[in-house]
Amino acid sequence: MVDQVVTEMANKLAEECLAVQSEIGEDRLFMKVGEVLGASSQTLEEAFLTAVRTRMANDQGRKFLAKTLADHRARSGEGD
Repeated sequence: MVDQVVTEMANKLAEECLAVQSEIGEDRLFMKVGEVLGASSQTLEEAFLTAVRTRMANDQGRKFLAKTLADHRARSGEGD
């Protein structure tokens, strides 16, 4: 089990990385950050990559649900 401090650091870094990644348009920046972390701490690297991937998965899930609902409403005429 990962130390709570490591988890908190990984979560904060993941949020910052995803913000920078979005701003600069480099969708694999998190992998480069992971490589930098891995050179010093495999534990932090793994926690960071998990934090990034779960946030990205969450975003994709939310986009999918929003699109599914929008498509349904468009087909049923509820969006008018």
